[in-house]
Amino acid sequence: MPPEDSLIVALPKGRILDEALPLLRAAGIEPEPAFTDPRSRQLMFATNHPGIQIVRVRSFDVATFVAFGAAQIGIAGQDVLMEFDYREVYSPVDLGIGRCRLVVAEPAELGAHDDPRRWSHVRVATKYPEVTRRHFAARGVQAECIKLNGAMELAPGLGLCRRIVDLVSTGATLKANGLVEVEQIAEITSRLIVNRTALKTQPMRIGGWIERFRTSLDAAAA
Repeated sequence: MPPEDSLIVALPKGRILDEALPLLRAAGIEPEPAFTDPRSRQLMFATNHPGIQIVRVRSFDVATFVAFGAAQIGIAGQDVLMEFDYREVYSPVDLGIGRCRLVVAEPAELGAHDDPRRWSHVRVATKYPEVTRRHFAARGVQAECIKLNGAMELAPGLGLCRRIVDLVSTGATLKANGLVEVEQIAEITSRLIVNRTALKTQPMRIGGWIERFRTSLDAAAA
C-alpha cells in the first residue's frame, strides 16, 4: 500500500503511453527505470518525487481508478470519459495525444447504397455501448448494442451484426476487413484527468501539477 499522502498517477498501457511519457517528463515526473523495462511485471512504480507513484493499468481502467480515488491524477482518452461519464472525474487539460476518431462503420457493399438518415433501428457491435446509444438516441434511432472488447471488425462478416462503432486512426484496419466509415461520432484525444475530491482537498498540490502540464504543453507549442 502506498503512503496516505502519496500522489498516485494512473497511466494507460498501450499506444498512448509512448506519447504520454514525454509529457510526463516535461512536467517534471520521471518514472523509475523499471517502468520502461519490457521484462518488468510491476504495475506500481516510484518516481523522482518521493511522494508520487505511477500505476500502469488498462486504458479503460484509468478513469475508474481516478473516479474512485485510487489514483488522484491520470491520463485517459476522451472515448473512455464519454463512455463512463464519471462525475468525480475532472478533465482540465487536453493533451492532444492519441488522436483518433470514434466512428460507425459497415461493410463496403452495404455502405455503397446505405443512408444513415433513414435508420430507425440498428444492431451494433462496440466497446462503447453507452456512447453508441446516446449518439443514436439523439436522432431517434434505437441502438441494440452487442458489447465486445476487441476484434470488432469481425462482427459484420460473421453475421453478429451489420455495423460497428469503434476507434479509427488511419482507417487501414477497416479497409483490410472490408468495412467503410459511414458516420463520425467524435474526435478523440487524451486528457489529463483528476479526482474532484482530491483537487478540493489538495488544491495547491494537484492544481500545481495541472499547471505544470499546461505550461509544458504551451512550451512545446511555442
